[in-house]
Amino acid sequence: MQTDFDVAIVGGGLAGLASAIEMGKAGKRVVLFEKRAYPYHKVCGEYISMESWNYLKYLGLPLEEMDLPRIDRLVVSDLKGNLLRHQLPLGGFGISRYTLDAKLAKLAQEANVMLLEDCRVEEIRYQSKEDVHRIKSAKGDFSSKLLVASYGKRSRLDKQWNRDFIQKPLPADRNFTGVKYHIKSDLAANQIGLHIFDGGYCGISKVEGEDRYCFCYLTLASAVQKAGGIEGLEEKYMRKNAILDQLLDLPRIYEKPEVIAQVNFNSRSQIEDHAFMLGDTAGLIVPLCGNGMSMALHAAHIWSGLAKSYFEDKLDRPMFEQRYKKAWRKQFNARLKVGRSLQTTFYKPKLSSLLITLLNKSSWLSRSLISFTHGKEILED
Repeated sequence: MQTDFDVAIVGGGLAGLASAIEMGKAGKRVVLFEKRAYPYHKVCGEYISMESWNYLKYLGLPLEEMDLPRIDRLVVSDLKGNLLRHQLPLGGFGISRYTLDAKLAKLAQEANVMLLEDCRVEEIRYQSKEDVHRIKSAKGDFSSKLLVASYGKRSRLDKQWNRDFIQKPLPADRNFTGVKYHIKSDLAANQIGLHIFDGGYCGISKVEGEDRYCFCYLTLASAVQKAGGIEGLEEKYMRKNAILDQLLDLPRIYEKPEVIAQVNFNSRSQIEDHAFMLGDTAGLIVPLCGNGMSMALHAAHIWSGLAKSYFEDKLDRPMFEQRYKKAWRKQFNARLKVGRSLQTTFYKPKLSSLLITLLNKSSWLSRSLISFTHGKEILED
């Protein structure tokens, strides 16, 4: 039976857009569903490891022409005023999701991808006899040979698939809220800051544009509730860190923050009903590792390479699914475990102070932890 598309992608974040561009360039019929319209802001630390630089250029982004800040220094502070300063061996660069996602969406369209914006997917069903996915969306019904789910941290589709991580209510010590602003500052453009407060931690780093910085924090949902909301949290908890106290007084480029609730870092599956999970849909790395964007891009490249082999009849579906799961876990499982372990200390002030003391005494330990949160280049020169 003739299907509408070779590939359907649900969610136009980094993983979805990168996969769409790769498959579009390979001559495949691709449709991408995005529930919002580009450009838009989203909760994200907006720091990308240099492991993604060459891959983004391969996708078509003229990075050298974009005057992006290069980031090679890390500073960490705690409530006692202790500081950890360290070189980032690989380093990264800053770019807002407002800019990056919109540019990738344009590249996808140039690769002949059908981009459906403001289009929510309502239901996905796999038809085993026909070996296709049926998709019901706000803009009509479609079918595809392969389906990528890259819709982010959570969706109604998680409930449809009855995914393990969403079946039980989150315990208080694993239920997080993420908040992001853009602020004006004259901090060092090559530095990313990570500042701890009681119940969470906040990152700040330069993005494109004069004096524009991403100010993004993750906190326990219970801390927000206890403080009476986000404003209360910032005043009652975050200002106890002297550095955050100063940063919170800086002018905000847009007053209303981007907020996401019920952030869940529990393990997730990479395949659901023969749909391939990519990006945050497959597994979240904690923000303090600063590498979720590179993970999404790397997963897209892994999947796209295997998908090309599938369409060349070098892989059948069972082998494709098996190899994708194996490759994903090999590439990311260690990073996720290290990140979860680190995060446990970062929203507990006493443990975080102890960790900073230990890291200041051992440059080897600092380098090791940083290297665990980063991977090798997606594409070499």
